[in-house]
Amino acid sequence: MVEGWSRFALRFGDYYRSKSVDDIWTPPRFKNREWMFIPWGSKPPDRHRGFREKKDLLQYLQQRGPHSCFHSTAYYDTPSERNMSEKGWKGADLIFDLDGDHLPGVSDNDFPSMIEKIQEQAWTLWSEFLLPEFGFDEKYIQTSFSGHRGFHIHYRNPGLLHLDSNARRQLVNHIRGEGINVQTVLSGPQSGWQNRIQNGMESITTKLNIIESGGAQAKETLEELHGIIEKRKNSHDFTVKSYSKNRIKELAESASDNQRISRLMEDNSLRVFGDQNTSIFWELIKGDTSVVLGNAGETDESVTVDTKRVIRWIGSLHGKCGLRVTEMPLERLNPEGVNPFNPLLETTAFSSSKKFDVTINRDDVRMELGDEIVEGSIGKTFNVSEGMATFLVLKGWGVIEN
Repeated sequence: MVEGWSRFALRFGDYYRSKSVDDIWTPPRFKNREWMFIPWGSKPPDRHRGFREKKDLLQYLQQRGPHSCFHSTAYYDTPSERNMSEKGWKGADLIFDLDGDHLPGVSDNDFPSMIEKIQEQAWTLWSEFLLPEFGFDEKYIQTSFSGHRGFHIHYRNPGLLHLDSNARRQLVNHIRGEGINVQTVLSGPQSGWQNRIQNGMESITTKLNIIESGGAQAKETLEELHGIIEKRKNSHDFTVKSYSKNRIKELAESASDNQRISRLMEDNSLRVFGDQNTSIFWELIKGDTSVVLGNAGETDESVTVDTKRVIRWIGSLHGKCGLRVTEMPLERLNPEGVNPFNPLLETTAFSSSKKFDVTINRDDVRMELGDEIVEGSIGKTFNVSEGMATFLVLKGWGVIEN
């Protein structure tokens, strides 16, 4: 646990004691779920819990005020059995867990930017894959902010509850782009992956033009693209024999020729940048944040594949930052929609009237919560609301000055 957590552990208890039975949401088939709770301090998780009534769950929360709360994605005959083989597995929800710190080139040190990017990815997962390619029905969907770095998409179609791990893995592999040949997809029928790869081509071409321009962002962009290749080099389908920053600069110079880009768009089998540099170009597209082949950037494979997983309970507080795990309508997941969901405005559980002086103990961090902005490095002190103080302390970014 981070330094200073005890002050906020008490406030978590206050939060749960402020709730009534009618205030708390419980998942479908509530009596068949296993529950797990992480206590404050160094105690081990309290799991294999089962509740018959909502009031029993609420009583537990009000007495314990846990650090974090989870329920099983699976349904069991006897969820409180400690031996997994004796629980009597009956099926499991299909869960997609999108976590922003998995994305290449994204750091949760800039929390607002990370949340913005992962929300875009979550909506893309639904709008380009789950809906058009798998035919998922919106009436079985539940979407929520995870309380920290991302979003959860719960799918509860009764016809899919009994999918085994292998079938679930096939879904994830398609979403991640495992085994996808970029050039073959571009030449094929329209699909979610074709749209994504076309976006990747535009994105990488723009970044190469920034490098070629030699402006203020050139060095940073060069580092980003070199980092993509570094991450891609261990992939089974990596095609580059040798690479360097100088080679990326050469590619950037070649890509400034619009005729070459046009020829490549017409026939993606052409080696318009030379043999090696064309391979680098395609690898950059595979690893760009708008594409991310085989990187689990969009969805955490282990959560979707594991039929006995636990997931954060909607309505609970996240012990690593103090934000609330919050449900939203599917349409509000769309960042370009009429009324997009904003976790930085809608998930704090604590008063904004009480103020704390918090000194930052991490370099280059940025957070927004409501109308508050904290941006700074080690040693800088901010007078902030209780919600922001809770985030900074539990995140390990700051300490309260007494």
